[in-house]
Amino acid sequence: MSLFVLLLIYYIYAKFIYMEILACPKCQSSTIIKSGVINNKQRYLCKKCNYFFTVNKIGKKIDNYYVTKALQLYLEGLSYREIERILGVSHVTVSNWIRAFNVKKPSQADYHPTYKIFNHIELVDYLSNKELLSGAGMIITELGDKFMLIKWERFKE
Repeated sequence: MSLFVLLLIYYIYAKFIYMEILACPKCQSSTIIKSGVINNKQRYLCKKCNYFFTVNKIGKKIDNYYVTKALQLYLEGLSYREIERILGVSHVTVSNWIRAFNVKKPSQADYHPTYKIFNHIELVDYLSNKELLSGAGMIITELGDKFMLIKWERFKE
């Protein structure tokens, strides 16, 4: 291979590995300049807010589906650890999402939620039994290839 081809491959690889900086992470301004190298990473300076930063990390981002589902389950009365077991996301992460979105759990003095996980066939069988459907509120939500049935039953006096 020629030197030009090797340099071109290296350039494309470097562009792929390090995300292109388009804006300052603090003020979202596009007036940024290079400002040295730290730990073999390019350092940048925002000329608008004088903020120094390095290239964006290509980190692990959780899909918004799981965030929405965790917030829904929390509002349905499930605890952090129950949500953790169902979605496979840390209960601390669930707690951080709830705090970030400022979600308040409604008071539930006279009922308690119970939940069951079903596949499609099990859900159809469960819903075909009318005795199981009476006397409680119910919601069905999708969890990947399974379904979650949340049922509210009033406390017995």
